Amino acid sequence: MRNWVACLLAGTSMLAAGAAHAAPGDAAPATEAEAPAAADEGTEIVVIGQGESRQVQRLGADDIAELAPGTSPLKAVEKLPSVNFQGADPFGAYEWAERISIRGFNQNQLGFTLDGIPLGDASYGNVNGLHISRAITSENVGEVRVSQGAGSIGTQATNNLGGTLEFFSRDPSQDFGVNVEGTYGTENTVRLFGRIDTGALVENGPRLWVSGLYSNMDKWKGVGEQRTTQVNAKGVVPAGPVNITGTLSFSDRRENDYQDLSLGMLNRLGYDWDNISGDYALAVRLADIANNIDGFNNTTGLPGADGLSDITGLAPTNPGAGTVFPSPIASLDDAYYDAAGLRRDWLASLGVESNGGPVRFALKGYYHDNHGQGLWYTPYVATPGGAPLTVRTTEYDIERTGVFGSVGGTFGFNEVTVGAWYENNDFLQARRFYGLSSRTASTRDSLEFQSNPLATQWEFQYNTKTFQYHVEDKLSFGDLTLTLGWKGFDVRNTADPVVAGSLASGKIKVTDWFQPHAGFAWKFMPEAELFGGFTQVTRAFTSAATTGPFATTQAGFNALGALKPEQSDTYELGARFRNGSFNGLVAAYYVDFRNRLLAQTTGAGIVGNPAILQNVGSVRSLGFEAAGEVRLGQGFSAYLSYSYNDSTYRDDVRNPVGTLIAATKGKTVVDAPKSLVKGEIAYDGEIFFGKLSGNYISRRYFTYENDQSVDGRVLFDLSVGARVSVAGANLELQGSVTNLFDEEYVSTMGTNGFGNRGDNQTLMVGAPRQFLLTLKTGF
Repeated sequence: MRNWVACLLAGTSMLAAGAAHAAPGDAAPATEAEAPAAADEGTEIVVIGQGESRQVQRLGADDIAELAPGTSPLKAVEKLPSVNFQGADPFGAYEWAERISIRGFNQNQLGFTLDGIPLGDASYGNVNGLHISRAITSENVGEVRVSQGAGSIGTQATNNLGGTLEFFSRDPSQDFGVNVEGTYGTENTVRLFGRIDTGALVENGPRLWVSGLYSNMDKWKGVGEQRTTQVNAKGVVPAGPVNITGTLSFSDRRENDYQDLSLGMLNRLGYDWDNISGDYALAVRLADIANNIDGFNNTTGLPGADGLSDITGLAPTNPGAGTVFPSPIASLDDAYYDAAGLRRDWLASLGVESNGGPVRFALKGYYHDNHGQGLWYTPYVATPGGAPLTVRTTEYDIERTGVFGSVGGTFGFNEVTVGAWYENNDFLQARRFYGLSSRTASTRDSLEFQSNPLATQWEFQYNTKTFQYHVEDKLSFGDLTLTLGWKGFDVRNTADPVVAGSLASGKIKVTDWFQPHAGFAWKFMPEAELFGGFTQVTRAFTSAATTGPFATTQAGFNALGALKPEQSDTYELGARFRNGSFNGLVAAYYVDFRNRLLAQTTGAGIVGNPAILQNVGSVRSLGFEAAGEVRLGQGFSAYLSYSYNDSTYRDDVRNPVGTLIAATKGKTVVDAPKSLVKGEIAYDGEIFFGKLSGNYISRRYFTYENDQSVDGRVLFDLSVGARVSVAGANLELQGSVTNLFDEEYVSTMGTNGFGNRGDNQTLMVGAPRQFLLTLKTGF
């Protein structure tokens, strides 16, 4: 593996060394622009935040287009310094397995927006937003901005302790146009995308684009499908001194899940092991066997004394099935029948912004409606008079409305901006069970929304009201720019039970009116600048039954008292360089993360027992980042980034009476690799184009005490293609290969949380090599 990394570094370094011989006429990298209301789709390269007082990079639409069609915009940014992205499918779009972290902070601690609209925390059970892949199709993304620190103080987010990812949709074109593409590949992958641009309906008048997507592919192992139907639209209406912009998105995503694995399962069952979705009879048999096993009953202390299984807690459902699992299955949790995630979303916005004049202003309102179910065929609850299984769901219904805006102007050497954001989020969450009436065939489709439940274990109505404001002043003194400002928010959370079960209700809030930001950018020579800054961020609480302070018993919630919210202080210092065809940066950072809140679970993650939230101390992160891009002439370019991160826990975990729970002091943060190396070599000519990219991450731990880990790995992806123009139409044929050398590796960790020590069924493996062929046309 080290040889692969050495080759990657050496190859890219040799190309970079050739920059001095680039043709004089080669285009220089684009300059960084101020944050747009919508990005230009013409950006071709990584732009390394010139003039910014913080670490920030930008990817454009062309960079995303060179990846395999359908690749998540989140996966597209994994090439940037300190970004660790993992997924279990070739596109990085399967939501249960998607994980992104930056400088040791996980996605729950990062901010995500689309055209300024808050998307929540990008988690699978998102309770205050939606995933970027559901909000917009990758072909419609005009730009992605990644701030590895805490990000802009104007970002609509109350959880961005460790960075922000801002996505911008492409603007409608001034000219009429049609784009169509179709993809076919491994695992019967079919993906069809089309977009129509109306162009300006009158000179400098309204313009609109509308797109549609259908995608379906088989799972690369096991039985099941992952399919998406999606519609996006955006319109811009110039109206004198302002532009009016509206967007609309509909997404229907239905995904069969892959089996969560442990290291022991991988060694015993192999990387191809999955759910047994094609064998309902085996699933019934396994449940029957588990219901028969009563080796030592926890209730009476005597085997068989009360006739209940020690595994499921149920009475025997078929004594003739015996008490021995069929090889190679050794546990009821080795193989479930099926699981799936279903999400249907509507997202709309309407905004107005100035397009000139001494005073800048913008105002946007948005609405989001979501209906979702995460379901699992559980052998731990039987259907009365039917199968020894039921379908267990966690159900999500979100209705969010919000508005945000800003106003600013330049007064002498001061550029002042004041902004605010308000959101009301009504969130209904429930845990239900649905019956399976037959022992011989499944009577429910895992890719359909379930109805007519047997029982509701709990159901809660949550409400979150968010008000946030920010003030920023940019002071310009020639080559020196100072940025000073702060943000503050008040977030109020309420939980009202419909069916309480064993979970908590009540109220909790976080108010922090002063979170300071300060930075500088000094252009000390025409080709170089220094930048640095300090940012303090507080994270608000989450309203849900599955995460946050309400995800515990009423007694546990009452015992929380004055629970302090998580906070981070980020210090950055770096330099950027721009010289002809070379564009690069180096940066160092220190992060003090305190009041870390950890939910201590009381059983296996899949069972869904309540957790207990507690403050477990602080984390310190030290790191270094470097990135460089070089244009080599004749259409060739190269890019390389390296990141080193040392994130460690500063305290042991103890219970309220002082008993040691986990010896974590000095241990590395889970899922936080110390080293990341990303590189690519690209060619873009008049007809042919191609890109070879490599991605290395070092060892990662998945226990807080660091006794369990997965090895580092390196992956390569390849895209090649050709473009021609025929009779006024542009034709493009692109071939893509993901995981080029067919590496077997563990990708995602933490799908069922992290344990203090020992193996845990919380890992996902990455997809093997996949081939895709795409034909694109447009005029």
